[in-house]
Amino acid sequence: MLWTKTFIPTLREDPAEAEIASHRLLLRAGYIRKLTAGVYNYLPLMQRALHKITNIIREEMDASGAIEITMPVLHPAELWQKTGRWDTVGKEQMRLKDRHGRDMVMGGTHEEVVTWIVRGELRSYRQLPLNLYQIQDKFRDEIRPRFGLMRGREFIMKDAYSFDRDETGLRIAYNKMVDAYFKIFKRCGFDVKMVESDVGAMGGTNAHEFMVLVNTDGGECTILSCDRCDYAANIEKAVSIPMALPKSNEEPKSKEMVFTPNMRTIEEVTAFLKKPAEKLVKTLVYLADGKPVAALIRGDRQINEIKLKNHLHCLELEMADPATIVRLTGAQVGFTGPVGLKGVPIVADIEIKSMVNFVVGANRDDTHIINVNLDDFSVDEFIEIRCAEAGEVCPRCGIGHLVSSRGIEVGNTFMLGTKYSDPLGARFIDENGEEKPFIMGSYGIGVTRTLQAAIEAFHDEKGIIWPKSLAPYDFHVIPLFMSEPRQKEVAFDIMSKLEQAGYSVILDDRDERPGVKFNDADLIGMPVRIAIGEKGLKEGVVEIVRRKDLKMEKVPVEKAAERALEIYREL
Repeated sequence: MLWTKTFIPTLREDPAEAEIASHRLLLRAGYIRKLTAGVYNYLPLMQRALHKITNIIREEMDASGAIEITMPVLHPAELWQKTGRWDTVGKEQMRLKDRHGRDMVMGGTHEEVVTWIVRGELRSYRQLPLNLYQIQDKFRDEIRPRFGLMRGREFIMKDAYSFDRDETGLRIAYNKMVDAYFKIFKRCGFDVKMVESDVGAMGGTNAHEFMVLVNTDGGECTILSCDRCDYAANIEKAVSIPMALPKSNEEPKSKEMVFTPNMRTIEEVTAFLKKPAEKLVKTLVYLADGKPVAALIRGDRQINEIKLKNHLHCLELEMADPATIVRLTGAQVGFTGPVGLKGVPIVADIEIKSMVNFVVGANRDDTHIINVNLDDFSVDEFIEIRCAEAGEVCPRCGIGHLVSSRGIEVGNTFMLGTKYSDPLGARFIDENGEEKPFIMGSYGIGVTRTLQAAIEAFHDEKGIIWPKSLAPYDFHVIPLFMSEPRQKEVAFDIMSKLEQAGYSVILDDRDERPGVKFNDADLIGMPVRIAIGEKGLKEGVVEIVRRKDLKMEKVPVEKAAERALEIYREL
């Protein structure tokens, strides 16, 4: 392919909208262009990379026994209402009405639709197991689209759905998908870490995420893993055995009001009172489906809102706004506490049970209470709602300690059980003639997200460093000056030989300065670059550069294609 015959609109400057490296490089290198918030056009280089990854996914999914289909993007609301997800997915679901006023859904996932298909077609246990998959656009009305393709409102996903007769069959199907996922991501050029995750609105009994580990700002997820065993979970799901504080010999004291002018944050209060953060109790007021609830947690801890939301069984959980806090407590934000708090249920983290003589807000402006103890207020429930932390003891082996890392989610798997088959009436007849619900699993890979994750994992200050399995082209041939007949002749000869060997080539035939061509080559990131210049041709050589480390070697012209292939195969 000639550069002038395709469309690669590279940019010299970083786009202002890009927040992380991979998003910046996708825009600068001419792979994508934004249409509106969270919605992108995929330009020719991106389209070629998409073909590469979807081919990998199809090959491994087919090898696992899954069967490809295509389901509609537009779904009738009734299906989602029957499973309850019309409510649980809520505002993230793209919705519309047709001309007859009927509610419709733009699919963000297809559990309901695939279950509807199977309900009407599979009746016997002899037709099981079955795994159906598709690769398709999905829609999600993100409240804050960001990071390019990482968190968009329209994206491409591979979603698969397994149907089995019992839990044993589900475990077999689940393990097949896990194996396929590891193969897919290995072929994409990176290792992934499988971590436990919350089931969320998908439901079911168990779930895992597949994370690409990165050491950049693009690592959107925090992962806690054991340094001794294979335990790993995202921060929403992770649990731990906390590091025990020294046992307190304090005798409970009488509580006392203390004037704390403008001291709202943990840092301000601890400095003012000269007390450590673990002697404070934060009182956080939330609205759970619009109803207030107070959550208590130690001052040096972070609350896990997913754990709290799951415990409260609410569809939406959000921090109460300042006006609501004033109405409920009589005080401004920063001075809320459990003592005397009326009309608001109180949920406390289990660590609060062991605390004595701690500090809380007084529900009065510029005031805190010291020496508070559990008999000074009422707690409705004690549950674990704190985030696990690095350095704490592993909950699985009880020996190792948790280590924190950052990752990008590229895939997920869910053991759904009968979450969808029961409400949709999807049942089969077993060998005893009894009707039973299908036991289901769901398995997703973010296709566009995985491509951006690869860039986040593999780039330098000059641009993208594609793994060869995902690169739009295998080779990038650069004649420094196309106006020079000998450079043009050698460039086209090398391209022809590489293409005849079955490889793809982009040849930069633009009338541009060599510096511009080299900068663009580093930016778009093809695995191997071959440069043909006047000085080299006088010496009878061309320069071959590996994009991975920019290592260059001079090769005789007549052996250029052969050596380029050897270098490519060594990558």
